Amino acid sequence: MDLKLILRKANACITAGDHEGFLNFCTPDTQWTFVGDRTLKGIDEVRAYMSEAYKEPPKFEVTLMIEEGNYLTAIGKISLNEDSTWTEYEYCDIWRFEDGKLAELKAFVVK
Repeated sequence: MDLKLILRKANACITAGDHEGFLNFCTPDTQWTFVGDRTLKGIDEVRAYMSEAYKEPPKFEVTLMIEEGNYLTAIGKISLNEDSTWTEYEYCDIWRFEDGKLAELKAFVVK
């Protein structure tokens, strides 16, 4: 299973503004932890977060992906439109997969 390809396809949904398409790549009980900020539990909390944070589709620049077993680490930059201003963040996302789906995220995000 090519975890890098799965994440690329999922991220393409986000940049196209297709939140539900992205959520199809997630397990129903997916959990996202933004280290030092908050934890989202379940697909409904992730959906609510995306509808607020990604009102306008973000821009991604993934510079490195490292795959190990059921884990994939993605390092890069994400730009979010916040109050009509694009803000760039550097990130390191560690994804855990279950049966080819995004089951858990631990995200380290710095402005």
